[in-house]
Amino acid sequence: MELDALDRAIVKALVADARSTYAEIGNLIGLSAPAVKRRVDRLLSSGAITGFTARVEPSALGWTTEAYVELFCRGKTSPTEIGLAVSRHPEVVSACTITGEADALLHIRARDVRHVEQVIERIASEPFVVRTKSSIVLSRLIDTPHLRDGTPTPVTGEAP
Repeated sequence: MELDALDRAIVKALVADARSTYAEIGNLIGLSAPAVKRRVDRLLSSGAITGFTARVEPSALGWTTEAYVELFCRGKTSPTEIGLAVSRHPEVVSACTITGEADALLHIRARDVRHVEQVIERIASEPFVVRTKSSIVLSRLIDTPHLRDGTPTPVTGEAP
């Protein structure tokens, strides 16, 4: 779905504070609360907005250590097979297939380094995993959840 300027303004407001009321967003962008609600409903039904969540500081839940783990898989292991297997590990917060030598890259959050090691050992025991290569995160320099203030990075070379 292509978003117009008002849709983008609504998304930007929701990314900044998803708890904003339709009236607050309307005042910000020059629409009535019912008009904002109709647009948000349309954005939800079209899949442009996929939901609303709370962002929680991982350390508040005891997850103080994170790592990135490259998976090197046997033969023609499918992305579906990798995804199903790693989704069984609650410490894996994201997984993607990648270019290069590795088949997949996992982002793991854990209590401590020992916990990361245990998670990697569990993942390495999956029948399709040949080896892993891991990196522990020392400090996070930038952490943008999805879109920086609702504005996507332009693909056409124009300024945001």
